[in-house]
Amino acid sequence: MHARPNALPLWVSAAMLGMLNVACGAADRPTAAAATASSGQCLPDASGFLRAQLRGAINVDLDWHDADIRCEGGPRPDGEGLRVTIAGPLPASAGEQAGRTLRFVFGIDNAASATEGSALATNLTAIVEGEGALYATRGDDKCTVDHLQRRSASNAADAREFRVDARGFCLGPASSIDGQTRLLVTTFDFAGRVSLEP
Repeated sequence: MHARPNALPLWVSAAMLGMLNVACGAADRPTAAAATASSGQCLPDASGFLRAQLRGAINVDLDWHDADIRCEGGPRPDGEGLRVTIAGPLPASAGEQAGRTLRFVFGIDNAASATEGSALATNLTAIVEGEGALYATRGDDKCTVDHLQRRSASNAADAREFRVDARGFCLGPASSIDGQTRLLVTTFDFAGRVSLEP
């Protein structure tokens, strides 16, 4: 199922509210998943990573390793695919002050039940936390996961925890909420974590 080209998914609106709460100093109530995600370890064997090339509103080549990132994921709200979230530090080389966190949300179509896949339509959202900057592709027609593999996470204490390796690219940019600025993630490659029923 494809999102309307100009419509923001409902969860994006929720994400914006969350960012506004953070920006205004409201205290977050951490969930167990969030506590795990912020513990400094993405995967049980510390092999999580993200590499990506960003152009446009942010110009940087990212090379994040497990100790640098927080990750979590699960089924998309409609049940049609996976949502994988990976957050890490935005370096000063991106042209802005260092110390900011950049969060990616990959909505991968028809991947929830598959252990392997290719040519999977993907919705991409990038959020610069604390600034209210959000870029979204507003649909899954601009980015593609050309290879995906899902398997049990090594050394995971919970049988519902899985490792997801994905490699892909975007041919079209993600746009800011007002449509004035754009961010193109030309390539991405990551290993992250999702929680699913075994």
